[in-house]
Amino acid sequence: MLSHPIHQANEKSPYGDLTREEFYKKHQILHQESFMFNKKKMKIFTQFWRPDDPTSQLKGIVAMVHGYSSESSWLNELTAIAIAKAGFLVCALDLQGHGYSDGLRGHIPNIQYVVSDCIMFFDSVKANSPNLPAFLYGESLGGAISILICLKQGYTWDGLILSGAMCGISAKFKPMWPLEKLLPLAALFAPTWRVVASKPVSSRSYKEEWKRRLVANNPNRPKSGKPPAATALEFLRVCEYIRKHCYDLGVPFLMVHGEDDFACDFRSASFVYESATSKDKTLKIFPGMWHMLVGEPKENVELVFGTILTWLRDHAAQPKPKPKPKPKPKPKP
Repeated sequence: MLSHPIHQANEKSPYGDLTREEFYKKHQILHQESFMFNKKKMKIFTQFWRPDDPTSQLKGIVAMVHGYSSESSWLNELTAIAIAKAGFLVCALDLQGHGYSDGLRGHIPNIQYVVSDCIMFFDSVKANSPNLPAFLYGESLGGAISILICLKQGYTWDGLILSGAMCGISAKFKPMWPLEKLLPLAALFAPTWRVVASKPVSSRSYKEEWKRRLVANNPNRPKSGKPPAATALEFLRVCEYIRKHCYDLGVPFLMVHGEDDFACDFRSASFVYESATSKDKTLKIFPGMWHMLVGEPKENVELVFGTILTWLRDHAAQPKPKPKPKPKPKPKP
């Protein structure tokens, strides 16, 4: 039975009263981190987690993509540890402008550069273990990026897991009218201006108060969770692109989403689920749960991540299909 490591954290540290090294040793996890240079010569922070058991065979690769104003460390690495303990090699990177990667904090004016970074890193990981099934795991904005990766790379992935994916932005979270209508002008003349959202995101993303404090105590957390104007406009464009092209999503996938998600409306996720051509697709809408599912009370966290790990184990155990022809290139979002 899974017990997500979030339950061992406290409001000051994801590792509780242990050091990071002690935490990894306790969970028998090998961890490695480094930097890569992307096509724009920016330093991008990368990480790996795997079971510290030379006798066990890896079940597969899970490539994780974090959400906006987050990073691959802190809370996200607890999920990485949970997946690695289940027998997977987990890899992740900090998106441009996030965590330890280069870039203006929280500024993503063109999603294609981020997608390119992810593909560059994840392809290098898959090339080292070509016989292992490979899965994408995207959370919030990372879910949207993971969909874009799958639409671009087709059947080079064996499956996709989407948690609170940004398939559409909730009306409660969008900039207030008439600001949304003025976004194109703001993005052109003041691209780094921080857009005012209706309410603080974290206060409506993590249900448990102590987890909100834990997120706030992250030394890498940006001072403002408000996206710059060009970034906010790009998010709206990405959601529209996904809405128009989700019919071409053919990989097996699992979507988990909170019904009371304040940031990314579950109805948009439902639209993607219903429209996708994949013959192996599952949608789980959890009543009463919020945007960040790791921010739920313990019994909810266990339910959600039990669902995720069961899906991963089942799909990793299936025979790896023969490579299919690459899809025709699609217009960039």
